[in-house]
Amino acid sequence: MAFCARGEDGLRETEKELQDSGVRALGVVADVTQAGAIESFVEQAAAQLGRVDVLVNNVGGSVRGDTEDAFRGALELNLIAAVRATNAALPQMRAQGSGSIIHISSIFGREAGGSLTYNAVKAAMISHAKNLALQLAPEGIRVNSIAPGSVQHPGGSWDRRVQEDPEGMARFVAQNIPSGRFGTAEEIASAVVFLASPRASWITGACLNVDGGQSRSNI
Repeated sequence: MAFCARGEDGLRETEKELQDSGVRALGVVADVTQAGAIESFVEQAAAQLGRVDVLVNNVGGSVRGDTEDAFRGALELNLIAAVRATNAALPQMRAQGSGSIIHISSIFGREAGGSLTYNAVKAAMISHAKNLALQLAPEGIRVNSIAPGSVQHPGGSWDRRVQEDPEGMARFVAQNIPSGRFGTAEEIASAVVFLASPRASWITGACLNVDGGQSRSNI
């Protein structure tokens, strides 16, 4: 398993945790918004682990505002990083005749919500996954996306809001999430594992909501 992140301390901690549990893990310090960084990461992963079977594009976030710079920043962070990573991994997958690519989008890529920039670029990620899936299906490569709802994890924005305003966040959950709680990172990871696995062999071009019923769209 190979993964990258900008912060070396957290990356090394995760790498050691995985290795201690028996996983062959490679952590690489990289900023995927910088041209060449993701290509170098994929090269290292292929060289040290032997092949690239699954790519999960999990970088994202919101850039507030409606200026050109705000949209450019959001596009670089969410969509362009995913496109770069995908293009870097595709030669390996094509050579194998198989592979699974998964974009982590948002329920606010499927329906209105969130900031202007976030809503636009998350929708673009879903569109990219859908259309790329149609192109790559004849080559045995599947492409899907996952649309999480509000997920609370240590250090995340929802976790910070819960600490700052527990009563307000309790009201938010009651009003917006039928399941009555925030989601967890582990629940998103379980959906990723399923879509990456042979059990999802006939699923491509799909977007899977993992949101406790939070979204409202029929499609």
